[in-house]
Amino acid sequence: MQLHWKIIIGLLLGTAYGIASAFAGWSEFTSNFISPFGTIFLNLLKLIAVPLVISSLITGVASLSDTRKLSRIGLKTILLYVATTAVAVSIGLILVNVLEPGSAIPETYQETLRNEYGDQVTSKQNLADSVQENRGPLQPLVDMVPGNIFAAASNNSNMLQVVFISIIFGIALIGIDRKFSKPVLEFLKGINQLIIKLVEMIMYFAPYGVFALIAKTISSVSGDMTQIGGILSALLFYMGVVIVGLFIHMGITYISILKLFTNVSLKHFFKSIGPVQLVAFSTSSSGATLPVTMKRCEKDLGVSKEISSFVLPLGATINMDGTALYQGVAAVFIAQAVGMDLTLAHQFTIVATAVLASIGTAAVPGAGIIMLVIILEAINVPSQGIALILGVDRILDMIVPQRMLQAMLQLLVQWIL
Repeated sequence: MQLHWKIIIGLLLGTAYGIASAFAGWSEFTSNFISPFGTIFLNLLKLIAVPLVISSLITGVASLSDTRKLSRIGLKTILLYVATTAVAVSIGLILVNVLEPGSAIPETYQETLRNEYGDQVTSKQNLADSVQENRGPLQPLVDMVPGNIFAAASNNSNMLQVVFISIIFGIALIGIDRKFSKPVLEFLKGINQLIIKLVEMIMYFAPYGVFALIAKTISSVSGDMTQIGGILSALLFYMGVVIVGLFIHMGITYISILKLFTNVSLKHFFKSIGPVQLVAFSTSSSGATLPVTMKRCEKDLGVSKEISSFVLPLGATINMDGTALYQGVAAVFIAQAVGMDLTLAHQFTIVATAVLASIGTAAVPGAGIIMLVIILEAINVPSQGIALILGVDRILDMIVPQRMLQAMLQLLVQWIL
């Protein structure tokens, strides 16, 4: 059985058990013997976040040195990828702030979440307020540059610093002699493959982690069927916001770029990327779609192999529009669910962190959740709130538009450039 079906089964069984636990009074048993497996799953995701970003981002930036003939278009490609990712996050934030799906969580359950994470939230907010008093307008830029590499890498909440370190290391590797940079890149590529394998291994545990997390979430409502229905309807609302955002981004941003900058017809374009979407849907991995995408670009859209071999692998590394949009919606949804008010500064942090974190997101199923942990910790929202949305994460990860966003833009860049 494929992994996504196992996760869906874990979601359904966890929901059924959570309802039974809520009505039968098994909350203590669930907390002591079921919930810990969900905590272990979350800790495993946090464990690999920093090495994943470092290895992926340094190798991604340094790989530009292997395509010197395309250096002229390299900057344009990166800027377009990053710009559309920022637009995607902004669309998601606008929708989630206007529609407020997190407010659909029953008030009593919001109170439960506030009580559970209240001390943690209060301490972080007090710390943020005390720091904010002495912050100048350029302090975020100062905070991005760490004074100690190892200190920055020791805490997931410092991921912006880790991203900065990775970028300058990648740039430095481009500037040194190939005989010195090659062994470093080979080592980092090995680490990257190791981390990707760890992600695959962790995702095999995902059905059990999802079961434990959703069981704890549902059972904590203590037998109130109205609350259970409210939680499930809020999750459906949340999923709807993500899907609407994806379709808006695809239908307005990408179609506009396609019509304004290329002469390809919509019918021909969608027909050409049809096989790409089938592979993407079945694997939930933009990395797995890469060979198919390159073949369709060269065979059906007339893109040169030289261009496709540069733009597409780079896009698989730094172009995660759908993932970034989902992360922005998820972060605000969780904050709304736990009763936290996010300021404009928090919203800007989400955009910046989502854009930068998406650059280091591996093109494998489940990697986006790791980056969501980073975003939540960057805005002082309890990462345990992922329990609310983790059960439906795989469903969103399989939806065609999210992968279509990535495949479509990677094709568009080649036409534009």
